[in-house]
Amino acid sequence: MNEKYRATLKSAETEDWLDLHVIRPFCYYCAVFFAKFDIHPNTVTIWSMIIGAVSAVFFGCGSFYYGGTLGLVYNIIAIVLLMIADVLDCTDGQLARMTGKKSRMGRILDGLAGFAWFLPIYHVLVYRFYLHHDIEFGFLGIENTDQNALIATAVVYVLGILAGFGGLQIQQRLADYYIQVHLFFIKGEKGAELDNSRRQQEIYDQMTPETHSAVERWFQKSYIEYTKKQEQVTPQFQRLMARLREKFGSTDNIPAEVREDFRQWSLPVIFWNGLLTFNFREFWLFLFCLLDVPVCHFLFEIVCMGLLYKYVNHRHESFCRQMADNL
Repeated sequence: MNEKYRATLKSAETEDWLDLHVIRPFCYYCAVFFAKFDIHPNTVTIWSMIIGAVSAVFFGCGSFYYGGTLGLVYNIIAIVLLMIADVLDCTDGQLARMTGKKSRMGRILDGLAGFAWFLPIYHVLVYRFYLHHDIEFGFLGIENTDQNALIATAVVYVLGILAGFGGLQIQQRLADYYIQVHLFFIKGEKGAELDNSRRQQEIYDQMTPETHSAVERWFQKSYIEYTKKQEQVTPQFQRLMARLREKFGSTDNIPAEVREDFRQWSLPVIFWNGLLTFNFREFWLFLFCLLDVPVCHFLFEIVCMGLLYKYVNHRHESFCRQMADNL
């Protein structure tokens, strides 16, 4: 099982300890089960998106402080559902590598899955705050009036937008990119999914209403913007890639010693990059919801995860600049 299991991983280097030793082995058996019934990886991804979104209903109702045991049960159901969604999101990639059923649509869907969970979750957490805010008002010394509740809810909604669109979305986009970059340098182009906006635009330009559905073309158009934003926040890495192409003619010709140098620089960053993924984020979401202060999760996303994002981006860009200068 060990060799077969490892063959379904992108790379052990890009997995954190929990993923590598607990979550991924379990997902491997899930992938084996789905493969027996010829279930497509994209189907598993869609299940993940639906189950993760459904968890929002229970997060919105869950509260031990305000709802007693029933509220705690709702919270636990929400946590279990989101964990199942996370497992399925990990399983789809392993299933695709196991069966060879990789596709561009699968790559796009996989990038959207996590955001499909958190968008409804964040909205219901704002509504949960509107209904139940005694703890926060008591801590801040705010009088619990209808007017104050509306004003505070509006503030929390803005925090939710910042946490989701200004935090979660850009953090996950960068984390995914750095994983694919690392895989590119240790496995080559065939072992990674390091897409670029120019190539994605070429693919989109070849798509017509006769050959592709409106949904497929919309997903592809969205993916172009996704890759563009990855490139915009990594100018030094883009410069490094341009220098490599200029010096060696093609990324296929990058010498092994250059790849190894990049790997050694990248490994420490990949560790911190792993904290931008869902395991770490989910832990804090669960904790704040169980403590009945979900609004604290928005602040955690904006401040703590925002600082981590800046740190990871800065370290990666710094060594890319140094490598480009040395070529």
